[in-house]
Amino acid sequence: MSGQSAHKLLRSGDKAYKEGEYNQAEEEYRKALEEKKAFKGNYNLGNTIYQQERYEEAIEKYQSALQSAKTDQEKNNSYYNLGNAYAKKGDLKEAIESYKEALKIDPNDEETKNNLQQMIIQKLQEQQQQQQQQQDQEQEEQDQEEQQEQQEQQQQENQEQQEQQEQQQDAGEQDINEDNPQEQEVDPDDLSKEDAEKLLQIIENEEKKVQEKMRKQSGNKKKPKKDW
Repeated sequence: MSGQSAHKLLRSGDKAYKEGEYNQAEEEYRKALEEKKAFKGNYNLGNTIYQQERYEEAIEKYQSALQSAKTDQEKNNSYYNLGNAYAKKGDLKEAIESYKEALKIDPNDEETKNNLQQMIIQKLQEQQQQQQQQQDQEQEEQDQEEQQEQQEQQQQENQEQQEQQEQQQDAGEQDINEDNPQEQEVDPDDLSKEDAEKLLQIIENEEKKVQEKMRKQSGNKKKPKKDW
């Protein structure tokens, strides 16, 4: 009785699936699995959930179907649909592995071959894109490092140039001071004895000349008139 009830529920679910009533089909398939755990219940339920774009749940049902699959056809179909669900989920690696397993069972399955080829091409494109992004990132980091080094080098050159200008300015001020030395008064203590005697003789001669000149001027003066 349980087997007959599960069979009826599966047929009811198949009818709803063909009509696009996926919610109704899912309900019938779940009831059928409650009555009897079988390949067809899991497999058809997986297809119904797949149509509703719940790919993670569909993968679980296809894996359950594989555990109860008995014929090569059932295994091949399960692996094929499992690959489709992985592909929709964006897991290209698992999709490729599932298609490969399907081809091991049926090497002449052209539809599986085509899907596998598309997944491999898509996987390669994804890898190339990741490599390009990595190269672009590395190039950007390298450009930033080079720009930082150039800025540091420019700052160092500017600092060295400024220090050189300051040194040149200090040297120019020193030259000016050397060209215009301060006048120094003669310290009598610095004169030699001979120089001191000569200087004293000159001073005495000059004083004699002044005194002689004053005497001459005094003799030539006119006497004042008397006021008689």
